[in-house]
Amino acid sequence: MAGTMLPPLESDLLRTFVAVAESGNFTKAGETVGRTQSAVSMQIKKLEDILGETLFERGSRGVNMTGHGARLLDNARRIVTLLDDTAASIRLPALDGAVRIGISEEYINSTLPKALGAFAAIHPGVEVTVQQGVSMSNLAALDAGEIDIAVVFEPGGHTRNEVLMVDPTVWVTSEQHCAHERRPLPIATYTYLKNGWCDELALKCLKRCGLESRVAYVSSTSSGLIAAVTSGLAIAALTRSSIPAGCRELTAADGYDVIDFSNVVMKTRARGTNPIVKSMSNAIREAFRTPAIPG
Repeated sequence: MAGTMLPPLESDLLRTFVAVAESGNFTKAGETVGRTQSAVSMQIKKLEDILGETLFERGSRGVNMTGHGARLLDNARRIVTLLDDTAASIRLPALDGAVRIGISEEYINSTLPKALGAFAAIHPGVEVTVQQGVSMSNLAALDAGEIDIAVVFEPGGHTRNEVLMVDPTVWVTSEQHCAHERRPLPIATYTYLKNGWCDELALKCLKRCGLESRVAYVSSTSSGLIAAVTSGLAIAALTRSSIPAGCRELTAADGYDVIDFSNVVMKTRARGTNPIVKSMSNAIREAFRTPAIPG
């Protein structure tokens, strides 16, 4: 005897589910999907009935995903993105040409793949070139006309550039090796110490906290600094979003301050005039806007 056929998953339900998961609130999710709070609640209840599982735990301050919700989120995002990309690829004219991007190492393996995937789905005929580099080299390449878009760090505060996110720079240590307990404090820095605002701010932070330090590791890349931290050789100034597994931020409880609330900004050479640059900028902007999947 054939089993009872389960109702199919509806894309609208999944879109609402993603909105709730990302906002943690039915009312805010309703604003995103253009529905009332009660309609969002009914949609989530319908989705839970179809799946036979509870996806959110309701509380006075909003909602939290259950384990079943976390399992669904990745696939739900992919489905919604695929539907949006499919619609965009049909509605938008196909573009041919090339676009060159310069981006900091911190986002090469996280945010950039999302942007490139979304862009390629809509404009498969565009040739994309990516240059990984520190902010100064990417800005120089942009000024020289070698790249079209630069995603770079700036010191926190007011800026005329488009801010994609604020990513605080903090001191990071290995949880296992506890290099921050040694004196003088071993630190990892970039090779461009005399010209880098990050290193300058980091050293000022240590002085402000009354900590004597010595340079134990020098690298031209953030991956080098991460290696120094994870190995226990030194602590390093890293963006909060790039703290590796097995390491943690050193906070006020440890006697450390936040070094800087760094702006991640996007600059372009042909803002508003080149359709390829404009489309890629939109893809990068959306990739930074999409939160990371809760762990």
